[in-house]
Order: sequence, then structure tokens, then C-alpha cells
Amino acid sequence: MSHDRETRGFQAEVSRLLHLMVHSLYSNREIFLRELISNASDACDKLRFQALDDDSLMEGQGDPWIRLSVDPDAGTLTIADNGIGMNREEVVENLGTIARSGTEKFLASLTGDRQKDAQLIGQFGVGFYSAFIVADRVEVFSRRAGEAADQGVHWESDGKGEFTVETLEREQRGTAVVLHLRDDAREFADEHRVRAIVRQYSDHVAFPIRMPKNAEAGDGEEGEWETLNSATALWQRSRQDISDEEYQNFYRHLSHDFQDALTWSHNQVEGNLEYTSLLYVPARAPFDLYHREASRGLKLYVQRVFIMDDAEQFLPLYLRFIKGVIDAPNLPLNVSRELLQDHGPVRKIRAALTKRVLQMLKKLAGDDDKYATFWSQFGEVLKEGIGEDPDNREAIAALLRFPSTENTAPGAVSLDQYLERAAEGQDKIYYLLADNLEAARHSPHLEVFRKKGIEVLLLTGRVDEWMVNYLDEYQGKKLVNAARGQLDMDDRAEEAKAEQQDNPLIGRLTETLGERVAEVRPTGRLVESPACLVLGEDELGPQMRMMLEAAGQPVPESKPALEVNLSHPLLERLQNIQDPEDFAEMAESLLDQALLAEGQLPKDPAATARRLNRLLQEHAERT
Repeated sequence: MSHDRETRGFQAEVSRLLHLMVHSLYSNREIFLRELISNASDACDKLRFQALDDDSLMEGQGDPWIRLSVDPDAGTLTIADNGIGMNREEVVENLGTIARSGTEKFLASLTGDRQKDAQLIGQFGVGFYSAFIVADRVEVFSRRAGEAADQGVHWESDGKGEFTVETLEREQRGTAVVLHLRDDAREFADEHRVRAIVRQYSDHVAFPIRMPKNAEAGDGEEGEWETLNSATALWQRSRQDISDEEYQNFYRHLSHDFQDALTWSHNQVEGNLEYTSLLYVPARAPFDLYHREASRGLKLYVQRVFIMDDAEQFLPLYLRFIKGVIDAPNLPLNVSRELLQDHGPVRKIRAALTKRVLQMLKKLAGDDDKYATFWSQFGEVLKEGIGEDPDNREAIAALLRFPSTENTAPGAVSLDQYLERAAEGQDKIYYLLADNLEAARHSPHLEVFRKKGIEVLLLTGRVDEWMVNYLDEYQGKKLVNAARGQLDMDDRAEEAKAEQQDNPLIGRLTETLGERVAEVRPTGRLVESPACLVLGEDELGPQMRMMLEAAGQPVPESKPALEVNLSHPLLERLQNIQDPEDFAEMAESLLDQALLAEGQLPKDPAATARRLNRLLQEHAERT
């Protein structure tokens, strides 16, 4: 008998997600069964884990299972399990809200384009709500293992904004999801169709998925149920016995992704450090990749018993995009996150898995198209490893990709390719930092490099300046910022020093701009431009300054040097200006121009605009 019936509204995000799924995923409808079976499998995993400490949770009902049953006449499909189950509070929380960081940002990125939204929803993981792709009404019956039979829960909704929940009597632990199928989805009440979907998408599930042997079997004795899947943990099987399709289906089960993985690595290690790992590289980044607090890590099993979903201790943070399973039989069954952190074998497994992932990526880099996909999704995250993982810095550096003056496509050039093309006798790797590719391509700092035929890497990523602070060399070649310090490639160095001492213009510019620049000096790095700004070797660049300011950190004062091209007509004209006010105005404009070329704003944009207006007006009057 039921009681305590109440009606509640869905969280706003749930209502929107439900609407989008029904309208965006129509052509991929069969994935709902994969999702609901995955949820049932997770519930069975959690029961088995919690029963390690409290075997009374098993309630004498035997090992976990998943059961499917159809009723073609009523148009229903039921997915039931005898896993951990839910109490009333958990039902309301789990089926009425999306308790996941970044949900609003995710939903804001949805466009209304069916194909694109389907991909985005796949990143999010549709889970239970996928039921409404095929059902116009869904009922859930559940009872948490270990609680009294009169604490069962009934949840029901048509997915249009509200749900009802009530307490009822339920003898069976676990959860049953009853789908009342739409008229155009009655195919999923056909047992042959359901069996085919299970074998295609869920054969790898480690618990038996059963259906009645015939329509009359109902919920009869165990012998009347037929097991549809192999019910063996896929990662425990031999690699030779697993097809690519099975690996990809397991990946989709594991990640709730719609797309195939780019690559994977299945490895079994024996000896003192015994473990099995199955690691995947996704083809698309999840929406919360840059939320450092988001859940991440591998699915951990010990002695084939599920322990935790997001065991982040087995891979460093910069590899947080990797999906997979680790089964380590020698860890204690009662292992916790805190124990993992300090467990010696875990550190050794982490080091080994990190190297394995980097080897996977090295192999993937042999396929230009696949690696381009990987780099577009995860390149910025991989760069974090340069600073975070000094032991593997060289291996990570070999995986980096950048645009350059030779090829401006994103992720086009590796450091090895750069060195292969380097000019004879070139012993440095030159790079330029900029806010965006256009600013980098048109930077005056590149002029002398183009003249000499030397390639320069164009670093425009948000962590690039931070990254190169840790990557000072590669393959014995020093990395040099083309816009910092005095270039030793300058074949006019001695001549420039003499000019600096003898040319009165340098002194006048220094006197006029002394408060705004560290020094004014002649340059050998410019060909067409009149001036450029050059940072000192130890000065913070614009990207690092913005990062520190955004983090509320103090930023030290710094002044760049102004290098001037004395052979440029503008500088030659400047030498002939005798009026101090006119000279100061031209000098300030020269500095403003150099700032703008760097992608920076002058400290007083209004003053810059006034100076420019006066110069334009004077020019107009002369013409």
C-alpha cells in the first residue's frame, strides 16, 4: 500500500535537457537501453562493494543481476536490478536534479541544432533521462538494500515538468524502471529487438543480463531466465578474443559517449606489481574538462570488485581526459581515496600508466588526422604536463604541436619537425608568444627571421607562456623567445652599439620616454617596422601577467625596452623635428604604435586617440 504521495517540479536544467534529448536524439534512440543497463550495472557494483563491510545488505537474495522484460500488449519495457537501490530522498535527488558542476555552462552551449546538440549531450552523459527518448511515461520502483520492505519508493513522470513520488511496500531490493513506450517506439517492446540491442551494446557488462525464455515466464524461477551477455569483465579477457567493436562498445558504456574512442591500450602486468588496465583516449572533450574540481580518474576494481568511479590517483591531472579501468588485485579491498594517496604500489602503477598513455599518444601521432582531432580537443591540457611532470617532460614535449611561420594551421608543427627544417648551423628553437594567431603572424619581431629564412613557432595558447617557463630546451636545443632580450643572431650588434652611443636621437627618445620604457636602443631585428617593444630576459610576459591578475596575485612592475629601426623613414623624420612638444608627441605615438603591434593597449587610450587625431588633422591640412 502506498502513502506520502507528493508532486514536485523538475530542476529547470532537467526540464531543458529532457526536451532537447527527446528532440535531438531521435535517430539514436536505442542508446537509452545501454544507458539504463549501465545504471543497473553501477547499482550492482555498489551493492557488492558496500556488502564487503555489511553482508546483511545482500538480504539472502543471491548475487546481483539485471533483468529485462517486455509486454507488447501494454507497450512496456522493464529494466530491473537487485543492486543497491535508492531510498525516497535519493530518488528525489537522483531523478529530479542534475548535481553536476558546470551544468549551466553546458546547457548554455546547446544550440538547437539536432546533430550538434546530440554530440554535446553525449559529452554530458544522458543516463536515466534517456528513458524519455522512447517513453512518454516512466515509472521507477526502488528500495535501498538493508532498509525495511515498507520503505520502497514509487517515482513517476511524463517528463514534461513534474514528477510524483510516494512510499510503498517492496520486498525486492534494488530498482525497476518501467518504460511506457511511445506509439512510434513500440519496437522496443519486442524481445528480439531488445536482445539484439543488448548483444550489440552491453555484452561486456560484468553482471548477467537476463530475459524470460518465453513470454509466459514472467518473474519466475531462475531457470526460466536466459542470460543474454557473456557477463565477464571485458578487461579480464584476452586481447586476442576481443574485437574492436567490443572495445568501442565498452568505451561507450564506460564514458556515456556517443562517439568512438580515438585509440585504447589494454595491458596486463604480472609479478610483484600485478594489475590490469584498459585505457581510452576520447575523440571529444567533456564540457567540464577545465573545471579542476570536476570528477575525473579511472574506474577502480580490486579483486574484480568495484571500488570507486573516479580514482584520480592513478594518472596525473594533465591526463584527466583519459577514460578507463584499472583492476589491481593486490590492493586492500577496503581501500579509500586517502589510502590510495599514500599507498606505495599506487605510485608505481601511476608512473607506469602515465608512461603507457604517453606511448599511446606517440603511436596516435603517427595518424595525422586522428592526432589533429586529439590535439584540437586536449592539446591545451597536455601542455600542463610540461610543468607538472618533469620526469616525462621530454616525452610530452615530443607530443606538442604549434602553428609556425611555415605552417599557420593550429597544431601543425612538432618540435621534431621544426628541428628537421632548421637552417644549417641553427642551434636554437625560436618562438613568439601572442594573444592570437593574427597578432603573431603580423608581429614586427618576425621581420628579421623572415629575412634570414628562419622558422618561428607561434604560441597563442592560454598556458603557453607558463609552459615555456619549464621547457627551456628540447633535444639539446635551447628555446628562445623572439621578442625577449637581445638576439645573438643580430649581425648588426656591434654597429648598433656604436649607433646607440653616437646617434643623438636615442638620447632624445630616452629623455622623452624615460618614464615609460626601460631603455631605448637601436635594433637589428626590424626590417619594415619603425619600432618594437622587447621584454627583458626575466620579465613577465602579457599572458602571465593576465593569469596572475585574474588569480588575484600581485604582479611586479616591469618596463620593456623600445627598440627603434634607425633606417626607417619615420625615424629619419623624427630626427629633424626640433620643436620639443612636436617631438614628444611623435615619440609617444611611436611607443603607442609599438604597444598596439604587441596586442596591448596604451595606458591612456584617450590620449593616444587625441594624438592620432592631431596628426591626421595636420596631414589633412598639408594635403
